[in-house]
Amino acid sequence: MDLASIYYLGTTLLFFLVFAVIVARTYSRKRKEVEESPKYRMLEED
Repeated sequence: MDLASIYYLGTTLLFFLVFAVIVARTYSRKRKEVEESPKYRMLEED
């Protein structure tokens, strides 16, 4: 493998890891209340 292939593989893995972290954080159970609260707050009567 030449240097360009190693760089391409490393960049691909880096982007995959960033994507996995974003998905894990979005769907974690303890963040669900924080992310869902604005939806219910909009529906409340003033």
